[in-house]
Amino acid sequence: MDVLEAIRSRNFLVIGRVGMDLSPAPAGTAIEDATDLMVAMGGSSANIAAGLVKFGARAALVTRVSDDAVGRYCLNQLAAYGVDATHVTPVAGEFRNSLALYESRLADHNSVIYRNGAADFQMSVADVEAVDYSQYGALITAGTVFAAEPSRSATFRAFELARAAGLPIIFDVDYRPYSWPSPQVAEEVLSRAGALSDIIVANDEEFGFMAGGIDKGLAKARELAQTSAGIVVYKMGPEGAITFANGTELRTGIYPVTALKPTGAGDSFMAGFLASLAEGRELREAVLRGSACAAIVVAKPGCAPAMPDARELDAFLARHPGPRNAPQPAEG
Repeated sequence: MDVLEAIRSRNFLVIGRVGMDLSPAPAGTAIEDATDLMVAMGGSSANIAAGLVKFGARAALVTRVSDDAVGRYCLNQLAAYGVDATHVTPVAGEFRNSLALYESRLADHNSVIYRNGAADFQMSVADVEAVDYSQYGALITAGTVFAAEPSRSATFRAFELARAAGLPIIFDVDYRPYSWPSPQVAEEVLSRAGALSDIIVANDEEFGFMAGGIDKGLAKARELAQTSAGIVVYKMGPEGAITFANGTELRTGIYPVTALKPTGAGDSFMAGFLASLAEGRELREAVLRGSACAAIVVAKPGCAPAMPDARELDAFLARHPGPRNAPQPAEG
């Protein structure tokens, strides 16, 4: 299987949650002082899918939504962004969509996430077995899908089916502690998922978590690149990223901006990075364009609404002085 050739099909199957994000407006307002709220589609997987579509790719989401007005809002938003929701299925009963309140400010930032009885965790093996994997070029998922059953078993089953159909697996570790029963379960499950993936994207803390200590994260990323994954992106926040591929280590910086909030960068990076690989760009350029997408999103309210299309990204790159050089990290 040629991973890059599969990505160039620009046709992605994305597994994971879609939800509703609420942000106090105007930017800078605390949640407890809010009188107006900006409403937008949320959920890492849905955001990545929307970002890919903005770049002209096709994306279909697989998940469950609540059988209520919020679930219908999510379906309407997926349609508005052009994400295929054929495999997004309502679940009845007391299960509810993910709901998140994010402040658009850096100082004293608060994010409050409601995940009790989450509808997306009800995605079943039958749901993923209903998908015709031969219709897609690559499978993408984020770590939240593994936090609870039956979603966890369903996603591992989707990995098997995708692999059988020749699809590469792209994994954003995206560790959210509040969703997991314990750090020990998360470490074991996320490590298993990482070992099955062809492209892995995570930050230094997430690789460190998988390795049993943040000081071991860089070594874990390097090990995955040497043993199972074709591309591993080790993100270091403002310090840039190290990308491992084909026995090489590529170091890149970030595009400094005046950030409005700390959220949304990872989803935007993934969309811009994969869209750039799909366009046939070289790995360094793809990582840098992903970093530019992340910079654009942290400087605006919202996540999916703030994610750029190709024209907006090119305009940003044309006016920005360029990325800050990545410093040499300490070995881990």
